[in-house]
Amino acid sequence: MHRLRTCAARLRPLTASQAAQTVGQQRPLTVASTGNTRTFQPIRCYSAPVASEPFLNGTSSNYVEEMYFAWLEDPKSVHKSWDVFFRNANAGAPPGAAYQSPLSLSAAPGLAAPQLSSLVGAQPNVEKLVEDHLAVQSLIRAYQIRGHHVAQLDPLGILDADLDSCVPTDIITSSDKLGFYGLNESDLDKVFRLPTTTFIGGSETALPLKEIIRRLEMAYCQHIGVEYMFINDLEQCQWIREKFETPGVMQFTPEEKRTLLARMIRSTRFEEFLQKKWSAEKRFGLEGCESLIPSLKTIIDKSSENGVENVIMGMPHRGRLNVLANVIRKELEQIFCQFDSKLEAADEGSGDVKYHLGMYHRRINRVTDRNITLSLVANPSHLEAVDPVVQGKTKAEQFYCGDNDGKRVMSILLHGDAAFAGQGIVYETFHLSDLPSYSTHGTVHVVVNNQIGFTTDPRMARSSPYPTDVARVVNAPIFHVNADDPEAVIYVCKVAAEWRATFHKDVVVDLVCYRRMGHNEMDEPMFTQPLMYKQIKKQKPVLQKYAEKLIAEGVVSRQEYEEEISKYDKICEEAYARSKDEKILHIKHWLDSPWPGFFTLEGQPKSMSCPSTGLSEEDLAHIGQVASSVPVEDFTIHGGLSRILKGRAEMIRNRTVDWALGEYMAFGSLLKEGIHVRLSGQDVERGTFSHRHHVLHDQNVDKRICIPMNHISPDQAPYTVCNSSLSEYGVLGFELGFAMASPNALILWEAQFGDFHNTAQCIIDQFICPGQAKWVRQNGIVLLLPHGMEGMGPEHSSARPERFLQMCNDDPDVMPNITEDFAVRQLYDCNWIVVNCSNPGNYFHVMRRQILLPFRKPLIVFTPKSLLRLPEARSSFDDMLPGTHFQRLIPDGGVAAEHPEEVKRLIFCTGKVYYELTKERKNRGMEGTVAIARMEQLSPFPFDQVKAEVERFSNADLVWCQEEHKNQGYYDYVKPRIRTTINRSKGVWYAGRESAAAPATGNKNTHLMELRRFLDTAFDLDAFKDQQ
Repeated sequence: MHRLRTCAARLRPLTASQAAQTVGQQRPLTVASTGNTRTFQPIRCYSAPVASEPFLNGTSSNYVEEMYFAWLEDPKSVHKSWDVFFRNANAGAPPGAAYQSPLSLSAAPGLAAPQLSSLVGAQPNVEKLVEDHLAVQSLIRAYQIRGHHVAQLDPLGILDADLDSCVPTDIITSSDKLGFYGLNESDLDKVFRLPTTTFIGGSETALPLKEIIRRLEMAYCQHIGVEYMFINDLEQCQWIREKFETPGVMQFTPEEKRTLLARMIRSTRFEEFLQKKWSAEKRFGLEGCESLIPSLKTIIDKSSENGVENVIMGMPHRGRLNVLANVIRKELEQIFCQFDSKLEAADEGSGDVKYHLGMYHRRINRVTDRNITLSLVANPSHLEAVDPVVQGKTKAEQFYCGDNDGKRVMSILLHGDAAFAGQGIVYETFHLSDLPSYSTHGTVHVVVNNQIGFTTDPRMARSSPYPTDVARVVNAPIFHVNADDPEAVIYVCKVAAEWRATFHKDVVVDLVCYRRMGHNEMDEPMFTQPLMYKQIKKQKPVLQKYAEKLIAEGVVSRQEYEEEISKYDKICEEAYARSKDEKILHIKHWLDSPWPGFFTLEGQPKSMSCPSTGLSEEDLAHIGQVASSVPVEDFTIHGGLSRILKGRAEMIRNRTVDWALGEYMAFGSLLKEGIHVRLSGQDVERGTFSHRHHVLHDQNVDKRICIPMNHISPDQAPYTVCNSSLSEYGVLGFELGFAMASPNALILWEAQFGDFHNTAQCIIDQFICPGQAKWVRQNGIVLLLPHGMEGMGPEHSSARPERFLQMCNDDPDVMPNITEDFAVRQLYDCNWIVVNCSNPGNYFHVMRRQILLPFRKPLIVFTPKSLLRLPEARSSFDDMLPGTHFQRLIPDGGVAAEHPEEVKRLIFCTGKVYYELTKERKNRGMEGTVAIARMEQLSPFPFDQVKAEVERFSNADLVWCQEEHKNQGYYDYVKPRIRTTINRSKGVWYAGRESAAAPATGNKNTHLMELRRFLDTAFDLDAFKDQQ
């Protein structure tokens, strides 16, 4: 009972005076009379407010109230007569009858019981009081949790946004459903004290049940459906309740309504203009969700008001041209000229269709009168693939301007309903939202919910009630809104922008709308959705509906409305006339990430040369000393790590580096020069193979870490090294976006093993490989892909070099002109650089070259596994001093080079197999007859150096040796290029594993047998005699 009583104390009913005050404001007092005695209705039942009893006047009422609360806590704490009074009053007796005078002292004790209990026929009614209040609390909570299920969200009125036509039992849609809560129709006029978890009362603390239900319906069951009760933070839930439950909260001034109407006119008339001029063109118009434009503008206005200066957006194709025109405010003629079939191709690159292009624009926000930069990131048709790219670019912009809380830079992501539910990358991107090195401190997601995906009904497109349910995993509130109610849309978007500014967490706005046309303007939707499209044909456009509403309200006149329409139509017609003068597509008008100052004004590199990538002896020694020490005092590292650091110090004394040290030298030197380095991926802090150890962990203090790379010099750039979530697609997309923001940073993504890159294939195929050709957007991202046949089975052996090489854009059959700047010009012309370094010195150079080049290209590096610790795979400081460069091909510098004419075979190879070949050559004593050249840069192909090597060993036959299978690896790429280099004068023979479906065998013995076999072939000088 203790719990029940404390509940009752918390939910205490009103005293007579309070009831008179609260309800008296709303309706006149009614007096119930019994003869000439004035009485008030039972305290528990507030159906009629009361006139005060004489003995409840003045200070005595306070005294009675205090006694009543004491009695609720403990009935024995008051005099027996008061106990009886309170029991009787709660049982329903009027106060005059509830009172009984105490027995005289002389009365026999046995008479007390029957007299005192004469009125208490029923069980004391505290329990009923508590139950009714708890029922009302449950009812309020039911609306907060499930009210959205009955909200009127579908503008067409034919579909259920949550795919379920059933109404939840605990939502009161008729009075007979009150029984679920133990209430009935007679309770509708009773007044209930409101709990602290609702704001429907406004300034009132109690309301009749009928009014409670009405206000809950207004808050949760109209054109807005709010999902937030899964959020486990009370403050956040209360914040949302206040925004949606407070009475009269959705009020707009006439000025705000006129602005909204003007924005609706622009949004609608833009699409109508395009339809009129180019009715047979695909444009993926916005018809059916025109309120998207005012919704985005509202989010941007509100965010600008809260201090945001830079908004980065990503979106699919639907409505993109409208967003470019009316949100980012791209010149209309630039958009219209894209429809002209006579428009000449861009000055460079192969270009892309108009509804995939990006944009960057800095302007004054007219509402806040502040500067704002808006960029829309270019993207492929692969829906949602741009999400992590936008987040990465946003994170980078925040990083470079020191915006650690996301107060100045933010992202907005637009989605379609089918893709938001269907594409796994959405989930991966959400899971980056709160990770320290990936958080952008809140994204506003806007879902254009057409309630159809191309031809697929929602019921076939998802198993969840809403397309937005994926957002629940990160406690993001979800605001569903009927897109045919522009004012509801605007209100929801204001709240979304405020949520992001207040809590810096993700939020989702689900615009439930329809698609007036087919998937594109050429498509016939009636084949598959006849009912829906019959309704759409009848549907009055949202602009017309809203304009009629405002004219009826007297906010605008019909003449003003028509003038606004003709004003915008005139703007479009004038821009259309100007667009006729555009003869060439200028890609610079469509850049989403300009790099001011990096190129010349014409967008060209400032030079066509690359300085030496070497370092001074002092710098190498200094960075080596940092790499082999713990720069923080009282920091206990693991014993095994102490040995590693001692080993590094020993190498530095001997002027050599292994793979980890070579990387340290490259990163450390760039940081010292002010270049930010960011290394991201699964387990990169330690390194998959426990070789890197860029983050040291104190063995005695949990979570205390030290990053020595940030202790190289006082004015260095910061080094970010971060273990990522277990995602490739999302994280590689994120790093690509990060690399877009600035050319003056080295951004690397390392796969845990090279073959894992294929789960990020979309980012590689659609962004990294063709990005510059499609969007004239350079990017210097580096992919580190561990690769090598180590007898560990088919997984984790191959990083699939054949795929990267197949996508290189150089011609295998054309020998290029060898000029003085050939090596750099080749890099400038290629779409990406593919390397497989065989020693840490060359790896050091290629990392530094990536930044010292006067332009940016993606770099694909096949990194080693066993070479990380191979003593032969070390480099001397001499290979890294000033004047040294990256070696695209490392010629044979041994015995064979002394008498080149005696060499019978020249083996070209790349990567780890070089060490197996040299060991075998030594064992066979063939150093004088077989030369081995290492091709470190596979693409662009080193035609000039291969030619020099072939000419040097003119009597040798040519063999390409690889450890990969014949249909994989490099052979199909290098063979035609070597043949082109030598004018097809000789054959290029193959030594390696046979063709196979899997990248490697799962049997160690078979692995060794295959290795033995191809080494035999490589060193058998007669192996190819009968094939010539």
